[in-house]
Amino acid sequence: MLRYHLKNLWFRDKTEEVVFINKHAVQLRAGLMLLIPIYMVVVLFTTVLAPTWTVLPNTFVEETFDMTQDWHAIYNVQASRTLFDYTIPSLVLLYGLFEMIAGLFVRTSYLSPTIHLATFLTRNTRPKWEPHKPKKFAWLIGVTLISLCLIFFNPDMVARFINALFASELLPTDSNYMPDFIPILVGICFTLMWLEAIFGFCLGCQLHWLLAKIGIFKEHCYDCMNVDFDQKAWIAERKKMEQALQNEP
Repeated sequence: MLRYHLKNLWFRDKTEEVVFINKHAVQLRAGLMLLIPIYMVVVLFTTVLAPTWTVLPNTFVEETFDMTQDWHAIYNVQASRTLFDYTIPSLVLLYGLFEMIAGLFVRTSYLSPTIHLATFLTRNTRPKWEPHKPKKFAWLIGVTLISLCLIFFNPDMVARFINALFASELLPTDSNYMPDFIPILVGICFTLMWLEAIFGFCLGCQLHWLLAKIGIFKEHCYDCMNVDFDQKAWIAERKKMEQALQNEP
C-alpha cells in the first residue's frame, strides 16, 4: 500500500498525456484546506474589521461642540490604538500558497502534506478520476487570491521590496495602498473551498470549461471539461454493445 501510495499518490497514471487525479482526494483536501480561510475570517473580524481605538478609562472627556457629516458629536478623549501583529496569519497564508502551488505540478504534489493525507484517507474509496488541468486553473485562482491577501497584510514589506528592486519610490511604505475590498477575497476563498469540500463543485473548473468553450483555451473538451468521465466511458461502452447487437445476423 505504501509503495503504491508513493508511486501514484492521487494520480491515475503520471505518464499519461492527460493527467487524471482522484476527485475524492481532491474534495477531501479542499475540506482540510478550508481551515485556512476559516482562520483568516476570524482574523479579519478580530483585527481589520474590529474597533482599533479604545478610550482610556477614568480620563477627561471634552466636548468640542462640533459635528461630523453624519451629525455625530465630536469629543476630545484620551484613547489607545490597538496594533496587530500579522506574523502568524501571514505564515498561515504562506502555507496555503505553498499548498496551492504544490498541487499545480506532478512532482511538487509529493511535497504537499494535505495531498498525502487526503490520498491516504480515501485509499479505500473507489477513485473517481477527473482531469488535472481544470484543477490547476482553479488553484491558480487560489494562488492569486492568497497572494493579494499576503500583500494586504504586509504592504510595507512588499513596498520596500518593490522600491528596492526598481530603485524608485513606487509604493508608499507608511500606508496600506491595497484596496479596501481585499478582505472580501477571504470570503471568496472560503466560499470556493466550501463548495468544493461539501458539494464537490469546482467553480474554477467550470470557469476553465467556459474559457475553453469560447476558444481562449485550445484544449479538446476531453482534456479540459469538468465532466463525469466514468459516465462518458459507460455510454461509449453501451454504444459499442448496441452496435455489436445490430451487426449480429
